Amino acid sequence: MMPDGDGRRLIGGGSYSPGRPVGEQELFTLIVAITVVTIVGRTVAKRLDVPDAIVLVVLGVLASLIPQVPNIELSPNLVLLVFLPPLVYNAAFFSAPRETRENAVPITALAIGATALTIVAVAWVTKLILPDLPTAAVLAFAAAVAPTDAVAATSVLSRLGAPQRIVTIVEGESLINDAVALTAFGLAVEAMAHPFTFGHGVVRLVEVVAGGIGYGLVLALVIGWVRRYARDPSVQIMISVVTPFLAYFPAEQLHVSGVLATVVTGVYLGTRTEGMLQPASRVSGAIFWRTFVFLLESALFVLLGLELRTVVDHLSGSYSVGWLAGAAAAEVAVILAVRMGWELIFSPLSRFLPGRHSAYVRNPWRQRIVIGWSGMRGAISLAIALTIPAMDRGHRLTEQPTLVFLAAVVVMATLIGNGLTLAPLIRAIGLAEGEKQRRREASARMKVTEAGLARLDQLAANGEVDQDTASLYRQLFEMRLDRVRAILDDIDDETGDGGPPADTHAFRAELVEAERVKLAELYDRGKISDEIRRSISHSLDLQDRTRRYE
Repeated sequence: MMPDGDGRRLIGGGSYSPGRPVGEQELFTLIVAITVVTIVGRTVAKRLDVPDAIVLVVLGVLASLIPQVPNIELSPNLVLLVFLPPLVYNAAFFSAPRETRENAVPITALAIGATALTIVAVAWVTKLILPDLPTAAVLAFAAAVAPTDAVAATSVLSRLGAPQRIVTIVEGESLINDAVALTAFGLAVEAMAHPFTFGHGVVRLVEVVAGGIGYGLVLALVIGWVRRYARDPSVQIMISVVTPFLAYFPAEQLHVSGVLATVVTGVYLGTRTEGMLQPASRVSGAIFWRTFVFLLESALFVLLGLELRTVVDHLSGSYSVGWLAGAAAAEVAVILAVRMGWELIFSPLSRFLPGRHSAYVRNPWRQRIVIGWSGMRGAISLAIALTIPAMDRGHRLTEQPTLVFLAAVVVMATLIGNGLTLAPLIRAIGLAEGEKQRRREASARMKVTEAGLARLDQLAANGEVDQDTASLYRQLFEMRLDRVRAILDDIDDETGDGGPPADTHAFRAELVEAERVKLAELYDRGKISDEIRRSISHSLDLQDRTRRYE
């Protein structure tokens, strides 16, 4: 973090303002301040029942207006090289495999088609607003604001119990369009430095995409082999932490897509976790990554809010406030219009494409409206905009601060505007199904528990367990069934299991294994979603870990 003559603070280094590194005390104070804002923001968000990201950004903006707070510049390197790899890897790792396959057509159409159309439309509007701006720079800016950030949207969708298909499409789209946008941005930046033909651009596109996918797959195979021999949960967590950086950094150094490499690695390892990791490692890893990602996302949104004053300070005085407001409104309008138009006009045409997506297409207009309104932009868009080179083929790009300002407004407007209105929209069109989601999970838990109880009866009948132990476990299973049935009868669920004897490890492993088999069967048959499967699997992991540590 470096200050300049105006007292600005540059987090992580960057191109705006050189200077001496900030002292350790200032850095410590900044970290503490971000932590405090995160804790307060989380509490306020829960009270107001709004996405954490919105409250954190608003609090960051308010903090930036305090005169004593130094201007903060969020270095693009800090986001693209430190924040982006673990966030992308986490999203890819926990993607729902079956749901993603079933919705591959709408996900791909949004991630590629809608993103490409957004880039073209935003570039056209930006060229009208700033006619002297080079075409390559216009395309670079358009690629920066094209990718969506699913954090705020999915938090609202999950809280309200929106159909799982919507959550899957929004998350899957966000995962892929980061790679699409960053690839387009990289090509535009190359064109700013060295002009190339359309044919050369196509060749580079193939190299970047194929190279990123290939490297990610090779790394995933290597990491998978290593993780099979690492039994210690702490070592497993360390491996999981370095994996996204091993995917992203070398790929970028090889001039291929680091995001695609990270996505491929995460998806491959995520779909093979259950057979690769011990239950204790899965439980510890899930808790660690949930906390780690929360801290990264929170810090990112707070820093985004803090940077507002710096973005405004970099603007030249050549444009009036009215002109800037009109330009920003035009950018936001075209982004929202393209996404909503894509969902309402182009998405229905996907019924003519092969794939298991007909149910999504036939669902009239409600799901497509929610997906269209879930296109918030996040800090990654601003970080990409910050990396737009200040020079275009040797000539200074004087409009760079204006582009950064427009990107910041797009992020703020979509994050706060769409984020605050998404929940009322879902309720208004009748897609809030929180109670149905709870019932589906309770029903799945009941079937899994019944499978364990059936295995218990079988073991008792074969004389493989004494009647006293079988009776005790039967009572435990019945207690669980009673709690699940209480949920199905709209009665509050009360958690807590009794403690089993310590000398029945093999017997208990049989019961847990029977429950796992039933859970896998329910998921493979499409009876439950990946979210429900992971929730119940987590409970079984906790049971298995308790058995192992007794």
